[in-house]
Amino acid sequence: MNDAESGVTADTLRNAREELADANAAVEEAGERQLRTVRDAHREATALLDRYEGTATGTGDFRAYVEFQEKFVELVEELPDDLPAREAFEAANEHLDQRRLSEDDFERARELLEPAAEHAALLGEREDAREHYKTARRDARKRQRELDDRIDELERLQRLGEADLDAPVERLRDPVDTYNEAVEEAWREFRRAASAREVFRVVEASEPYPLAAFEQPPSDLREYVETAPAGEEPIPTLLEYADYSTSKLSHYVDDPGALRTRVSTGRTYLERLDAEPLTVSWPPPSADRLRYRAAELVSVVARFAPEEIVAEARRLRRLPDEVAYEHLRETALARDELDEDERERLERGAVEAELSAARDERERLERALDETGD
Repeated sequence: MNDAESGVTADTLRNAREELADANAAVEEAGERQLRTVRDAHREATALLDRYEGTATGTGDFRAYVEFQEKFVELVEELPDDLPAREAFEAANEHLDQRRLSEDDFERARELLEPAAEHAALLGEREDAREHYKTARRDARKRQRELDDRIDELERLQRLGEADLDAPVERLRDPVDTYNEAVEEAWREFRRAASAREVFRVVEASEPYPLAAFEQPPSDLREYVETAPAGEEPIPTLLEYADYSTSKLSHYVDDPGALRTRVSTGRTYLERLDAEPLTVSWPPPSADRLRYRAAELVSVVARFAPEEIVAEARRLRRLPDEVAYEHLRETALARDELDEDERERLERGAVEAELSAARDERERLERALDETGD
């Protein structure tokens, strides 16, 4: 995406800063206090015209006509002599000094007040310029963040394009798959045979290990499993019990209502309580993350799995030191993530061109932000 497509450019930012500088200069030249007086007077004059146009025209209310003229004259006479556009108020007042006024006279007075309106507008134009400038800077910084993300994405794509697609990734894949299959089978067996209470204690024990932690059960379900005799049953049995009729269930538990309420509301949690938190993704994480994660996996898996599976987790912890881990990981990432279109773009240099354009645009925005900052 180039500057024109992004909607905000370095020139947009510079132009907004110039507009603000011009607007500030115009207000400074005329005098901000003077302009505020002009603005207030123009608003009051316009309000008088709007209020009395229907009653002070033609042969209408003579009292309203006199009241209008007195108020308009008073407004003009109280204006400072050196007020910008004072002559506009005087011209309007002179035009309204007639024995009889028509709607055309009111319209003409508004036209004569236009120079005052233009002076008063300088304050609004300055405020608009300030808002435009603030918006341009906000948009530029947002665009910078978008470009940072785009540059990271393109650099990663370029790095993946440089990966050795023929590297022997099975040196990573085999130990990861072996561990995953073993821990999944061990967890299935543990969940099938152990009591729900035992399973929940392993789940709870995983909480201090954020890289290997299970989602914790709902509090009411956890309390029931910990305190009720039914908590000594395996999870599949509890799920089966929850489908029984009350009369049938009463043969197995003392309080059928409590079991059905707690287990039924926690059914989704119990059904989804699998080994996914203990498995390693493919492509695998970075070397440092795998080391830390495998160490935590050892601590959790040892609570329910045989020693040979714990040994597989320990093997994963050593893996980054035994193979060219990052080299093989880049190959795995490239094979997994690069589609045909991305490979074609890499081959013809399109990714490099996009990366260069994104870096150039970001540099232009950075310079413009520095140049136009207050």
